[in-house]
Amino acid sequence: MYAVPRRRSDVSGIQVVFAVILAVGLILALNFSSRISATQPMQQEYQRALAEIEQLQAEQAELLRLRDYVRSDAYVQQWARSDGKMARPGEVLIVPVPMDNSSAPTPTPSVSMDDLRTTPVEPEPWMVWWALFLDSPPPVSR
Repeated sequence: MYAVPRRRSDVSGIQVVFAVILAVGLILALNFSSRISATQPMQQEYQRALAEIEQLQAEQAELLRLRDYVRSDAYVQQWARSDGKMARPGEVLIVPVPMDNSSAPTPTPSVSMDDLRTTPVEPEPWMVWWALFLDSPPPVSR
């Protein structure tokens, strides 16, 4: 029989297994690489959320401290003396009035108390009758 000479370019079984292992390794490397790059934005968002949580916890602690102070007697006394303009029994409240630099005299009101006192206006007789019969105010004529 006649033998066919083997060519040196034939692929052996070891080479095929090595090529398959290399291909699977490449696919796995690409898959892991895409997963790692996909988690980068998530990691950044996670870090941002943690920073926001810390900031909000600090704000909550400050608000709780302020709430406790506002509930205290010290705050009530401070408010009563400053904004409430109150004094304790036996104390005298002094409110400083700022002076302006002009030497103009203090203006006097132009309206006197006599001008504010008015005599009651008597309604006309027909207005009285209108109110008695119709239980409504009379129309005002201008």
